[in-house]
Amino acid sequence: MMPLTLPVVLTAALGLAAPGAPGIDEQYLPADKSGLLTSRTTESRVWATVQKEGGLGEIFYPTIGGPSARALSFVVTDGRGISKPSKVTTEQSDPGSLSFRQTFSARSWRLVAAYTVDPQRSTVLVDLSFSGRGKLYAVYDPALGNSRGGDSGRGMVATDGAVSSAVAASPAFTATSNGFSGVSDGLTDLRDGRMDWHYDTAGPGNLVQTGAIGHRHTTLAIGFADSASGAVKTAAKSLGRGFASVSRSYAYGWKQYLSRLKNPPRGLSATERQLYRTSAMVLAASEDKANPGAYVAAPAAPWAFGTDDPSGPYHLVWSRDLYQIALALIAGGDRAGANRALDFLFRKQQKPDGSFPQNSQVDGTPVWGGLQLDEVALPMVLAYRLGRTDASTWSHVKRAADFLLSYEQAPATPQERWENQSGYSPNTIATEIAGLVCAASIARANGDAASAARYLATADSWRARVKAWTVTSTGPYSSSPYFLRLTKDGDPNAGTTYNIGDSGPSNVDQRRVVDPSFLELVRLGVLPASDPDIRNSLRVIDAELGVRTPNGFFWHRASFDGFGEKADGSQWEYNLPDDSLLTHGRAWPLLSGERGDYEIAAGDLRAARTRLTAMARAAGPGHMLPEQVWDQNPPPGRTPGTPTYSATPLTWSHAQYIRLAQNLAAGRVLDTPDVVADRYLSRPDDK
Repeated sequence: MMPLTLPVVLTAALGLAAPGAPGIDEQYLPADKSGLLTSRTTESRVWATVQKEGGLGEIFYPTIGGPSARALSFVVTDGRGISKPSKVTTEQSDPGSLSFRQTFSARSWRLVAAYTVDPQRSTVLVDLSFSGRGKLYAVYDPALGNSRGGDSGRGMVATDGAVSSAVAASPAFTATSNGFSGVSDGLTDLRDGRMDWHYDTAGPGNLVQTGAIGHRHTTLAIGFADSASGAVKTAAKSLGRGFASVSRSYAYGWKQYLSRLKNPPRGLSATERQLYRTSAMVLAASEDKANPGAYVAAPAAPWAFGTDDPSGPYHLVWSRDLYQIALALIAGGDRAGANRALDFLFRKQQKPDGSFPQNSQVDGTPVWGGLQLDEVALPMVLAYRLGRTDASTWSHVKRAADFLLSYEQAPATPQERWENQSGYSPNTIATEIAGLVCAASIARANGDAASAARYLATADSWRARVKAWTVTSTGPYSSSPYFLRLTKDGDPNAGTTYNIGDSGPSNVDQRRVVDPSFLELVRLGVLPASDPDIRNSLRVIDAELGVRTPNGFFWHRASFDGFGEKADGSQWEYNLPDDSLLTHGRAWPLLSGERGDYEIAAGDLRAARTRLTAMARAAGPGHMLPEQVWDQNPPPGRTPGTPTYSATPLTWSHAQYIRLAQNLAAGRVLDTPDVVADRYLSRPDDK
């Protein structure tokens, strides 16, 4: 093998293949993104994420269901080694567009990188302005076809099966090299401050491509296609249009989309209005272009999920998340998007039983095999909210409702809202009751009085018994009754134990495990906000799960939750042992939004307004809302109430923000199906 320090001229002349295959497999980058880009056009099927620490993270192609690149980073050398920036800032460069700009600052140099996507083709463009001393390089790490291994490179073109990418620059790169991650790649080469390796080819393996930039102002294009020649043409055509022209066209598409939506409600601060607009765009950007209505949970892979190959659950479609997103689309004025979401759910409805998969690929292919009864019920609620009573919709709703009635353990669910427990969940039961009442309304619209009567009888029965299944009067947190997260046996006064999971304790008395999810009973119109057990349960969760931070009050999602980082901030891992208490679930901003919805239902608009403010303050750079924020015990250097390394942007968080803003403006909870509220909230026993 030729030595790795072979002179530049000789390596270029020989066209050497890079040594060290397959290289080191590195997981996807941290999930706390500072931006998300995609065009509003279907001709462009590429999505890009902006990294908080600088550069681009995962780039998705040809669907948002899986990355085709791991990273694009920028390296500056000073002749002795790599000169790292002392500060990186990200800003949304256009308030009416998902356009972002980053500034990298160091003592002796400054780099400004602006990002956009070509609406006419699948190309990401980066405009670079470099000043000061040093040499600038672009380091590109492809992960084509949703696989970090198996990429082959020649020049600055990479291929893995039916997916290719090409990196081009204008003015052109002064030198390029292919290498294997951690062995013969650019980051390894540049440690001494010089680009010594110029390998023409590499692969298959964990490919990394490096380009030397010789001008103060340069535009990069990363083009994707189903062939190497197609990727080269794609990148070249985008470069030919120029960054300014492409970015104007890109921004225009987003401005046109926003113009068709409702304006941000009055009374919001400038920051809150911007977050509202960004949230609307994040929702729209999370929809796949080849599979309309397939909105993914997040364009990120937090913690150990970043090791998944192919990528993991956050890049999938979940019925629960899709329901939450669709309600926000309705609230914001994009009913067409909400209807596409419902149509997608109906397309992936399981045959022959009528249930819905726990999650699916963007093409509807089921992935995990769990069953969650709220994910069966919520599509029925969504159908009602959209006013869908046609025969086709009724056929889907009937199959789902009949499944609930035929499921032997119902209303107990094999998995509840947080995925990792089974039993009688007040949250799941709320969705089942509401789903059946909504199904009954659609049944009547289709002349099926018998089905409507069956659905209502079951809903009434479950509503009458929900407290008997889930409210304890013998628990340790209050002398008055309060809702539990769930019961394993339907007996909330029994000391039945279960293991929490995610490194949490084992054999925990179910009366010691609470969460705020019972508020779905109020949001869906099953119980009134004034219900005394609801009110007392709020006092319990505030004491047990509440988190006071400089940015506002937040809540943990459940007692003893371990779904979050370790104490030092390192990542959550798979299959952590019970009782190890290694990881700690932090606070969830979307729960603040749900509490605000409750407060609106209770008539306390002032309190609800504080929840919207807290959510806005929880946003990270680029107005991206996280899954979780740090609680009272953050790792060193982190501030309570600011984003953790959890999935950011979380689409559900942005959906909840839009809904709370619109609910506040309306002075009522728009998410509540009136047919459910009319049936249960006007009864004498509820007054």
